[in-house]
Amino acid sequence: MKIKRFLLLIPLFLFAVFSVQGQTKSAKQKVVNKRTKQPNILVVMTDQQSATMLSCTGNKWLNTPAVDKLASKGVRFERAYATMPVCLPSRFSLQTGLFPSFVGIRENDEPVAEKYLPVLDSLHSRSLGTLFRNAGYDTYYGGKVHIPTQITNAAPWGYTVISKNEREGLAKDASKFLLNRKSTDKPFLLFTSFINPHDICFDAIKFGNPGSALAKGTPKDLLDVIKVPDGMTREEFFGKYCPPLPANHQPMFGEPYAVDSLIRLRDFRDAVREEWTDEDWRMHRWAYARLTESSDALIGQVLDALEKSGLNENTIVVFTSDHGDNDSSHKLEHKTFFYEEAARIPFIISSPWMKQKGKVDSLHLVSNGLDLLPTLCDLSGIKIPEGLSGRSLKPLLNQTAKKWRSHIFIENQLGYLIHTNRYKYELDDKNGNKIREVFTDLQVDPGETCNMINDAKYSSVIRDLRKELLTHLAKLNIKIIPPGE
Repeated sequence: MKIKRFLLLIPLFLFAVFSVQGQTKSAKQKVVNKRTKQPNILVVMTDQQSATMLSCTGNKWLNTPAVDKLASKGVRFERAYATMPVCLPSRFSLQTGLFPSFVGIRENDEPVAEKYLPVLDSLHSRSLGTLFRNAGYDTYYGGKVHIPTQITNAAPWGYTVISKNEREGLAKDASKFLLNRKSTDKPFLLFTSFINPHDICFDAIKFGNPGSALAKGTPKDLLDVIKVPDGMTREEFFGKYCPPLPANHQPMFGEPYAVDSLIRLRDFRDAVREEWTDEDWRMHRWAYARLTESSDALIGQVLDALEKSGLNENTIVVFTSDHGDNDSSHKLEHKTFFYEEAARIPFIISSPWMKQKGKVDSLHLVSNGLDLLPTLCDLSGIKIPEGLSGRSLKPLLNQTAKKWRSHIFIENQLGYLIHTNRYKYELDDKNGNKIREVFTDLQVDPGETCNMINDAKYSSVIRDLRKELLTHLAKLNIKIIPPGE
């Protein structure tokens, strides 16, 4: 009798077990579905890293395994540019999706003019961090900030600061954050900003202004690499290991007045252009590569922590830089100018749901400062703010967009530029009768060695680009004297 009763209970027991399992599986599925709709976001940014400063681009003078691995899992945009090849203006764009000129920013140290302060204040409510926080994300920031001087830290832009360190400490803090994060927590946006290879700036500073306070504060990271490695002769070093001078090392023929003008604003830049030897320039390139590698190692720590945490299965990772470095092209170091080395930056997006992993997009023009914000919003199901010039790159992650922009605009301290992927037309602010227009054809002259502004065969192209640029500036209410006036 007891056996019969037990047998009768078995179906009920099994029904209960499978019901619980089904409910558990259903509950888990709901979590997965919800997480998939709102992925975690990890943005990793370096400072002053040119697009070609990755070994996955074919650069044999350095090794960047961490970012190379990330590129193999995502899409690397080969034609990506900063809105302005200077730290603060570019970082402003990355957080707002707007041109620096939107609040009158033209350089690093100049405060935002009083007339733009109300506009600057209003942008906090629609900045990257605030948009994600309002959408239910936990938003965090670590590392270098460098935003307009009227704002002292990242907090007003919607972030909780997890680290003020810009080097090893940032890698440690970001890794700790990821390893302690639970998959059941709210989705997060973590923006990490590493300082290097920016230390390369001090090479010229300590040469041109050796007694200055700035030179005396040269970071140890640079001092450790700006020398011939121990146990190696100079002949062996320069013969086998030190990068050669680039093919476009000499100044551009027909160089615009703006280049000379900006160089003379900082006497150390003038000093190195006039006095550095070929070996000095090559050592500069060696140190730049080593500093880039040091950042890659720190980035590797963060990406390893992401993988160990298991959060990588629902995390979109973005890698980029605020601008590049002239890296001895045109006998220039630092950034600022419209040359490809300074304006073109690395830009990689990777997600676990990507179909075309390892894709290199060399077709579409991308502006990291304008496109990052709308892209992350689009990928996360967050409404993209109105009035932005940028576009979501989501259509490009798994396919080729049927219709894309034909050109982008770039700004700097003394001028403006329109870039069509092949042609570049630059118009500088008033410089009297001196050269203030530059035209280059990257298909014919990829090193930008010659200003072709007076080449008759390009007259119609130049005319169209000049008109397009002037129209763009008029829309931004930027007044500039047209050429020839």
